[in-house]
Amino acid sequence: MTEATSVLSAASDAGPEAGAAAFREATQRIVASIGRVIDGKPEAVRAALIVLLAQGHLLIEDVPGVGKTMLARALAASIDADVRRVQFTPDLLPGDVTGVSVFDPVAREFEFKPGAVFANVVIADEINRSSPKTQSALLEAMEELQVTVDGATHPLPDPFLVVATQNPLEMEGTYALPEAQRDRFMMRISMGYPDARAEALMLRQRDAANPLDELTPVVSASEVRSLIAWARGVHVSPAVEDYAVALAHATRSHPELRLGASPRATLQLVRAAKVHAALEGRRFVLPDDIASLLAPVLGHRLIPARTASRSHRGPDAMPAILERIAASVPVPVAS
Repeated sequence: MTEATSVLSAASDAGPEAGAAAFREATQRIVASIGRVIDGKPEAVRAALIVLLAQGHLLIEDVPGVGKTMLARALAASIDADVRRVQFTPDLLPGDVTGVSVFDPVAREFEFKPGAVFANVVIADEINRSSPKTQSALLEAMEELQVTVDGATHPLPDPFLVVATQNPLEMEGTYALPEAQRDRFMMRISMGYPDARAEALMLRQRDAANPLDELTPVVSASEVRSLIAWARGVHVSPAVEDYAVALAHATRSHPELRLGASPRATLQLVRAAKVHAALEGRRFVLPDDIASLLAPVLGHRLIPARTASRSHRGPDAMPAILERIAASVPVPVAS
């Protein structure tokens, strides 16, 4: 057990308040580390942290050059764990991701050679530039934390996080992620262009050196596991659970949507809300925690109805649809 992990465990044993303080101190270290590279994007940094501690996977979609890969690499560099980056290209094969069995002529048997997915943090860069067959190589890994090759199952490291970046579908040479793949990402976020101040600061800071080269890990893999366990212990009342289920069901019957949220989406929404509450210093989830995460958790899973107008079928339309859905579902109140 590392010193940082033992401190968190000792604080948890001392009581909820001490445990919450240790949780906040550790998460603030991660945020500060990423903030040394990603300036002016607190929402994106917070979303990445929530996904990490909720044991989900993150999809970052935006135009080239706005810092998608930089955010993924900064998050990975802040954790003292195994990190691998895979550049997804049209000629990338599924075996490059999962691994292959190679015949050893000396031992006269097949030996498994692990692929790039065998790491704590896997950066899948420009994931939608590879074929759907290669994209689907991540399905089992992201859902079951294992890889099956030639009938043999190989467990993945713990913790395990996939941070994928992709360009908008309008870009040349891109393939749309299948619904099953999108549903395995807990959140989809966009970076957006930096404001003038942040862009000017970037010019001054990165003219002579890459800030990523100066990042050192601020938490260990074992400490991340302790943070995950602490967030998992956040209480969710039956009323809040029913609220999350009601929101998911509302997406499945909404006239503007052809495909609503899956049960997996409901589960991941509640898990993300637990981390959101823990980051706020609470040991219980409020309806506001659920509502604030609707767009990043559910938006990429929904498919507009065929009858919807073109202006209501793009990704920018989903937040507005989710706002209307949230307005139609009664919010539970304390008795």
